[in-house]
Amino acid sequence: MRHGAESVSGNRHAALAFDNGLGGLAEDGDYLVYVDGYEQLPPAPWVNVVANARGGFVVSERGAGFSWAENSYFYRLTPWHNDPVSDPSSDVIYLRDEESGEVWSATPAPIDHAAPFTVHHGAGRSTFEHQYARIETRLDLGVPPDDAVKLSILRITNRDDRRREISVTPYVEWTLGVLREHTQHQVRTTYDPVRDAIFAWNNFDEQFTDWVAFLAMSERPASHTADRREFLGRNGSTRDPAAMRERELRNRTGAGIDPCAALRCVLSLRPGETREVVIAMGAAPGQEDADRLADEYRDLSRARAAIAQSVDDWAHRLSVVSVHTPEPAFDALVNRWTFYQALSCRMWARSALYQSSGAYGFRDQLQDVMAFLYAEPAIAREHILRSASRQFLAGDVQHWWHPQSGRGVRTRFSDDLVWLPYVVDRYVRVTGDGRVLDESVPFLEMRELEPGEQEVYDLPRVTEERASVYEHCLRALRKACTSGPHELPLIGCGDWNDGMNRVGIDGRGESVWLAWFLIATLRSFAEHAGDRGDAVAAAELRERADGYAAAVERAGWDGEWYRRAYFDDGTPLGSAANDECRIDSIAQSWSIISAAGEPARATRALRSLEEHLVREDARLIMLLTPPFDRTAHDPGYIKGYVPGVRENGAQYTHAALWAVLATALHGNGDRAFELFQMLNPLTHSCTPDGVGRYKVEPYVVAADVYTAAGQLGRGGWTWYTGSAAWMYRVGLESILGFDKRGDTLRIDPRVPESWPELSIEYRYGRSIYAITVREPGRVRAATALVLLDGRELDDGVIPLEDQGGRHEVDIRPG
Repeated sequence: MRHGAESVSGNRHAALAFDNGLGGLAEDGDYLVYVDGYEQLPPAPWVNVVANARGGFVVSERGAGFSWAENSYFYRLTPWHNDPVSDPSSDVIYLRDEESGEVWSATPAPIDHAAPFTVHHGAGRSTFEHQYARIETRLDLGVPPDDAVKLSILRITNRDDRRREISVTPYVEWTLGVLREHTQHQVRTTYDPVRDAIFAWNNFDEQFTDWVAFLAMSERPASHTADRREFLGRNGSTRDPAAMRERELRNRTGAGIDPCAALRCVLSLRPGETREVVIAMGAAPGQEDADRLADEYRDLSRARAAIAQSVDDWAHRLSVVSVHTPEPAFDALVNRWTFYQALSCRMWARSALYQSSGAYGFRDQLQDVMAFLYAEPAIAREHILRSASRQFLAGDVQHWWHPQSGRGVRTRFSDDLVWLPYVVDRYVRVTGDGRVLDESVPFLEMRELEPGEQEVYDLPRVTEERASVYEHCLRALRKACTSGPHELPLIGCGDWNDGMNRVGIDGRGESVWLAWFLIATLRSFAEHAGDRGDAVAAAELRERADGYAAAVERAGWDGEWYRRAYFDDGTPLGSAANDECRIDSIAQSWSIISAAGEPARATRALRSLEEHLVREDARLIMLLTPPFDRTAHDPGYIKGYVPGVRENGAQYTHAALWAVLATALHGNGDRAFELFQMLNPLTHSCTPDGVGRYKVEPYVVAADVYTAAGQLGRGGWTWYTGSAAWMYRVGLESILGFDKRGDTLRIDPRVPESWPELSIEYRYGRSIYAITVREPGRVRAATALVLLDGRELDDGVIPLEDQGGRHEVDIRPG
């Protein structure tokens, strides 16, 4: 175990280990967590979300967590407990000394003892290393690239000087639905002596009635059981299960019992001998497929190859764009963890420790896929088509939906539908794939919302009417272009900030932020309309944008900053006249991001954001201030949060990154980087005191950081947040200036002037572009000297060719 915080380039935020031994950043960018019993566990669970498009699992440093197949809400294989305090275990690998009867687990949970563990969380895998009673174990957890199977490879070495008989007992509690408490009387089980596996079904679940779950292992089990009460004992628990005090399980399966799956094998180990055991848990749509997966993945070589392939796939994705700057903590987030968090958790798992939804949010995953345009553009394209298919004939969209059934929520949220053309525009510009605009996609149909009705959850009908993605985008923009008393767009029941759901409850409230967002999207999409020869639509979109731009300057300016919105009765929100929420960050940042704010006012608004919302003492950027507490004007459920928690006056990292983006666009590289590093979780956790204050994982982005009394600087709601994708994009595109357009690339950094150099290696198809930027703080794309393989480029634009080979790009101030 390493102790002591190392210093890199004079900055403690790049520490590779903590004084209290809690964890450190490994050289390859993965994260190490050192656990000495339970006294030194992290203040909150430090987890990894390991997933592919078909299934996956969440695992904490204690070894707890849950697994799912196909949908992390509707078909959980094991329970999601939603309990970050006790972090209970329902998926355990027990070891037992058959001579002494002593029992321990391959992970810190659930059996408490003092022997240390080393836990390694990485992209596509987690590892637990341990030695107890002279038996050394290494547990590798992962998933195959394409199947809904959790693979556990347990390596056991006898470090004793005598032969040891050690039994291995994997144990899981079946859910096969949403809640184990609801499904425990529905699940039936059987043992297959040919495959030495336990199979389980829940035929009461309409969506997954044909699905079959299984638990299998590479060693032949000596005994088994599917009876949870028998295994745990009456009033028993996974910390001290009754079955682990006995040599054999009772071989009981069937219906009408509290379901689990446990298999037991006994290994005889000579001194120094090492054995490996594979445990495969998964599910498939039908017995034949389940049999195939059980056969394939209980084979040691295939299981090992599957995890290795998954890890290699992640390494390939994460190396498409690789950056190196003078700040290792920045590099770790941009090169590995933010992209991994966005794809593994937000896109594929749609679940984590603090939330398990299984659903797609219309605005949510659309924003996420913009981070995939370099390494996984096909995933982005697929999701654009998926999202377009969740649009109603009237132009509005499902706020969220479950992909298996199509059930979801129709609402009056005002911004959801605008994200479709916004993301389509970004996709086409970056990839050059304009053909996506011509893809044909159907619409949905269901009853309209009644007057005064804010949302309805139902199953819509897929219509026979289809249209191109281009037409879907136009229909969305036309539906979104509303107008209130100040000629600003109506806020509806929320406009990105869902918590402001009562600002426009009567249908007259307006949004200043939405005006900026619409201006940017309308003007960008008008270019696509023009390129397609649709001059009427192009003129319509530009006219709408100009109208909003005039209205927001006329009715949105408050004197020192832009207002946030107007209530139904015309009272401004985000005004100096307000007692609470006098200023809101996103109305200021988007005046610059949209490139639509009157320059002098936008500059003053950004200065006001700095003065009122940036907390240098706590290194965070608040969403608004003061928080809602006693105001007579009810903004909505945001007021239900404790002041200084989540959107209600805390740092809401998603919006804070827009403040960084605005600062970079405004040309201040030094300050943009300072603000980015304020949000970088590694800078909040470089000392034991920082770990104790921040509490959550330092290697992934937290959705919010509290400003509440007594909780200043505490992180909340990690992993499942759209902040990860935006942090990746802001770091790479806005700060480092990585600007790809089709088959060309420009580098226009906004970084500290003190940096001597930065480098970016970009893999474009089969070609590698090794880019070195000298004195990057002084480089401006319009004037930079750019050399490609020693040849000066007249316009500074790097042509990208997929012809193989390595190209050297040298950029310096012109």
